[in-house]
Amino acid sequence: MTTTAPDRATTLTNPAVAPVRMAGAKKAHPLPRAIAYITLITASLGFLAPFLWALYTSFRPLSDTQENGYFSIARALTLSNYTTAWERADFAQYFVNTVVILVPAIIVILLTSTFLAYGLARFSFRFNLALLMLFTAGNLLPQQVIITPLYRMYLELPAPWTENEQWANTQFGVVMIHIAFQLGFCTFVMSSYMKTLPIELTEAALVDGASVWSQFWRVILPLCRSPLAALATLEFTWIYNDFFWALVLMIGNGEDQPITTALSSLNGAFFTNDNLVAAGSIITAIPTIVVFVVLQKHFVGGLTIGANKG
Repeated sequence: MTTTAPDRATTLTNPAVAPVRMAGAKKAHPLPRAIAYITLITASLGFLAPFLWALYTSFRPLSDTQENGYFSIARALTLSNYTTAWERADFAQYFVNTVVILVPAIIVILLTSTFLAYGLARFSFRFNLALLMLFTAGNLLPQQVIITPLYRMYLELPAPWTENEQWANTQFGVVMIHIAFQLGFCTFVMSSYMKTLPIELTEAALVDGASVWSQFWRVILPLCRSPLAALATLEFTWIYNDFFWALVLMIGNGEDQPITTALSSLNGAFFTNDNLVAAGSIITAIPTIVVFVVLQKHFVGGLTIGANKG
């Protein structure tokens, strides 16, 4: 008497059959997973190596590196480079300048991009797609290409509330250029996310008599917490680390420049203490590390939104 393989019904009704079939299944080979882990660890160490080396150098006295070289075991470690860099570069004042530029720029970018994304994602009009493409195309324009006409425009734009009565050489001008360049990217991200939200949410609110503003503020915005946190982390990093616009647009006003330009004051005319510059770089990097650690959960959640949608 010949036996046949158990059919689907037999497998579901007889639990003893399922383990037999599973035992014959192929096991995943551990080699590809090991290669993936090795690749990720190597890439992580490659990205961390410059930071760890700068951290190591920042604790070494200048005399130690001059005598033994930078590629050597430290004979002594000290915090004097940090105290000297903090005092010489006046980091306290430059941190305040950075906050004055950073906070309003991020708030305006996130609010405005969310408003625009809601209109592009929830309302259909003739130039909907063209407007979204216009916002996205603005990010493809190299900053160095437009710096000359942009600076000439800044010299002509009036700003009566500032000391020199123009946008150039003011923190307001730097804030506005960050808003202009980052608004398109944030609008594109928020619009793409809002399109994944079920339309029934706003339809139900509309049936209940909610206005467009109530639909946005009470229904859509609370669901955008993760993408907003991810964008806030990215925008904080990008604007905080900006050196190009701060240097060019505030070239005549060094006292109001952000933290990234403070590092240039640690460079000497004929000699540069690399240990001191390394300490200053670590001080400058601390806020971005803190923000990423605090918002890491929301940042990763924002990046993985829609990953499980078919």
